[in-house]
Amino acid sequence: MDIVLRASAMFAVVYLLLRLLGKRTLGQLTPFEFVVLVVMGDLIQQGVTQSDFSLTGATLAIATFAFWGVVLSWASYLWPRAERLLDGEPRVIVQHGRLLQHNTRRSRLTRSEIEAEMRLAGIGTMQDVAWAVLETNGKISFIQREKGGRDTPSAQQDSDDPAT
Repeated sequence: MDIVLRASAMFAVVYLLLRLLGKRTLGQLTPFEFVVLVVMGDLIQQGVTQSDFSLTGATLAIATFAFWGVVLSWASYLWPRAERLLDGEPRVIVQHGRLLQHNTRRSRLTRSEIEAEMRLAGIGTMQDVAWAVLETNGKISFIQREKGGRDTPSAQQDSDDPAT
């Protein structure tokens, strides 16, 4: 039972730490951030199992982490307030071609990181972006400006309509 309690406590610590580290996908991690996460995993294992190297202890620790992962996933699914609290909310980082400094600072994103993601999305300049949104999974969604000046998401959808 001691392992289950320690694993539950470490799950909460890891969850909070990952939330504080920000929204980045594995491909966006710097080599240093990746090493820190790997080392964190080893330190967590030592804290959870202490000197218990048995198969039962490891199974209990893994099952406890899986249990809490499923509980939080269901909570996010069932209650919208819990989803916002646990997963966060999307954040607008570019609006009408302008970088929103306060949101990029909160997300710890640099202009060069955003521009690199724009290039991957086939967008050449910041002025071509109507909206850029940092999604809760760490990816950035871009909505391009329309050539005629309409740059709202609904206008983007309207232009795809073959009837217009």
